[in-house]
Amino acid sequence: MLLYNVTVIIEDAAKEEWLQWMQDIHIPAVMATGKFVSNRLLKVLDSPNEGTTFCVQYIAENLAEYEDYQQNYAPTLQVEMQVKFENKFVAFRTLMEFIA
Repeated sequence: MLLYNVTVIIEDAAKEEWLQWMQDIHIPAVMATGKFVSNRLLKVLDSPNEGTTFCVQYIAENLAEYEDYQQNYAPTLQVEMQVKFENKFVAFRTLMEFIA
């Protein structure tokens, strides 16, 4: 099992709109790809950054599912966020493997 983590630092002025959009539009669209078995949305409480930091985590059963998502779905979904929240956020992505 793999955990795909997307950390987003969003400007405080756009935080509520972004959060609503993530819950209503973006996360359901990612899950509709069928490449992940579950997800969670977390707020980072001790972030040293300006703005608000969130982590969106998706669980993939294997590397093939994750790679298919990255190749066939991620580019379009990432552009949608980029256009809607242009210059209001930064994001970085991490892939992790469950050990125990």
